[in-house]
Amino acid sequence: MSETKNSRWKILTNQLRNKYRLVILNDNSFAEKFSLRLSPLSIIILFSSITLLMTAIVISLVAFTPLREYIPGYGNVNDRKDILVLNAKADSLESTLVAKDWYLNNLINVFSGRTEGKLPKPKKDSTGKFSQINTKPSDEDKKLRNDIETNQLASTSDKVSANKLNNLSNFFFFSPINGIVTSSYNINEGHFGTDIVSKENELIKATLDGTIVFSGFTADDGYVIQIQHSNNLTSVYKHNSSVNIKAGDFVKAGEPIAVIGNTGENSKGAHLHFELWYNGFSINPQDYVIF
Repeated sequence: MSETKNSRWKILTNQLRNKYRLVILNDNSFAEKFSLRLSPLSIIILFSSITLLMTAIVISLVAFTPLREYIPGYGNVNDRKDILVLNAKADSLESTLVAKDWYLNNLINVFSGRTEGKLPKPKKDSTGKFSQINTKPSDEDKKLRNDIETNQLASTSDKVSANKLNNLSNFFFFSPINGIVTSSYNINEGHFGTDIVSKENELIKATLDGTIVFSGFTADDGYVIQIQHSNNLTSVYKHNSSVNIKAGDFVKAGEPIAVIGNTGENSKGAHLHFELWYNGFSINPQDYVIF
């Protein structure tokens, strides 16, 4: 069997190496004009070399010359960079124009004497749906509030300043809502958060990744959401008109969790009351978040 294979291989190699003569003759006189000795093996090598050479030339033209810009999918890198820069500038100009329009409309309203009145409070429930809810604080809650408001206010500012040095600057806080700050953090007045007024039906977003530990209704603060984040950090969102999540859900930074509202006895208009608590002590949200 092996001898048969060897004989076939020898026959094939011999046929490839056989010499043939290509002759060009004059049709009238039969004089030889041109002759060339060739073998099938030399023809295969010649065409393979030409194919490799042409392939190398085409690849070089595409890779190292401007001809690649005419091929779909390729482009000038500098042009693409310019397009990205122009796109960023266009977005910035659009945001600036919106802010200026808002500012001019407010000026026009002030100069013309048109001021926004207080929004009406939500109507009380007449169906008795919430009549059985016990909104009175427990004795433990009263004691805790009294301890925080009376005994710990003096030392809170010192502990908060120490907390600021404890890697909170490494967190990137996502702004829960964009608007105007109407009431800032003031621990001496018992205001442990920041009030932000924004557009009607504006979505409220989570400031960091975390787990919902409370999502419900309270008589004083309306619909409230509390999110537990890493490093013993908690964020609180109050006076929402509605909530989109429930306790136990995990949310990502920037994920919508509620809609701005005017719920609760402590609310006097549609706004968001936003708080940050670190290691059990309140901190000023404006030190870490740009609204």
